[in-house]
Amino acid sequence: MWTFLSGYVLSLSLIVAIGAQNAFVLRQGLMRRHVLAVCIFCGVSDAVLILCGVAGVGTLADRAPWFEPAMRYGGAVFLFWYGWKNARSAWVGGSALNVEDVPDVGLWRTLATLAAITYLNPHVYLDTVVLVGAISAQYEHRYIFGLGGALGSITFFFALGYGARLLAPWFRTPKAWQILDAIIAITMWTIAISLLLY
Repeated sequence: MWTFLSGYVLSLSLIVAIGAQNAFVLRQGLMRRHVLAVCIFCGVSDAVLILCGVAGVGTLADRAPWFEPAMRYGGAVFLFWYGWKNARSAWVGGSALNVEDVPDVGLWRTLATLAAITYLNPHVYLDTVVLVGAISAQYEHRYIFGLGGALGSITFFFALGYGARLLAPWFRTPKAWQILDAIIAITMWTIAISLLLY
């Protein structure tokens, strides 16, 4: 259960940062257009990438003893950088999410746009395949960790898509993004330190 929850919390902390994919899901949720399809697409995409990372890193870690520490230290460096980026954003402030009213472009065009936002973004691979995969290597039951991560992503996208109308005023407030960025920074640094102390 602890392994599952660790994966779940890590996935949530990585995905909650403002980005193109989250902004797209939020906008669709606010407009109440294709919300179910958008949430399923994002959740399944993340789940597949996370499980690929867990499987790939696990296989390499078994065959190459040097690979797991390299990925662990590399992941720690990335997390420190990721935390610093969010800490800087929290300090500077000024970020807010403006949802624009756009015409309905149809389901298939919506999913095609979402596919481009998802799979052409290198951070998606860093967060899911590389980072979550590397962190999973420290757990004996890495697939349980990956399953927790996958469920964390699915939970987030459905909460964001369907809770968008309730969250919209908060997401438009720069001060709220400063608080959120500060929480993300602390979370990332905590995980990075735990990787170095493992």
